[in-house]
Amino acid sequence: MTDSRMARGQQWLKTLLQLTGINTEIKGDLEVAAIAKGDSQEPDNYWLTIDHTNLTPEQVRVLIGPDGVVLDAIQYLANSTLNLNQPHEEQASYTVELNGYRVKRQAEVRAIAEAAAEQVRATATEVEIKSLSSAERRLVHTFLKEFSDLETFSRGKEPHRNLVVRLALPE
Repeated sequence: MTDSRMARGQQWLKTLLQLTGINTEIKGDLEVAAIAKGDSQEPDNYWLTIDHTNLTPEQVRVLIGPDGVVLDAIQYLANSTLNLNQPHEEQASYTVELNGYRVKRQAEVRAIAEAAAEQVRATATEVEIKSLSSAERRLVHTFLKEFSDLETFSRGKEPHRNLVVRLALPE
């Protein structure tokens, strides 16, 4: 059985890259969302991995961009465009990967989140994490959701929006 959301994402990304003069394949992987207690189910996450084997190092650098900004922009466009006018059950979350950048960055973001959690617990003061993209802020929210003694929220307006971690307020 083919998943239309996966195929749509792969074709969209392949076409976008072709428009920039890059002809390569897109591998698709499905990451099924875990159902957390009390949460509405998050959409499945489709990883669209750009095959970099025939790309030059310069093409890889340009597609990732400084601090991943180009890859983030492509991912934002994918999520916005591919979910436009789609019924709720057909909507999906797309992660665009190239040359292991996302996997490496997720590990870095997790380490940042864990360090902030430790600092909050040690000092009982809130910690503000700067310089995260909206997707990375969402990752931190997700990582720290499992700790009932902590809460996270975003503060400020783009491009100066930061994530705050603090001890959870008593109910």
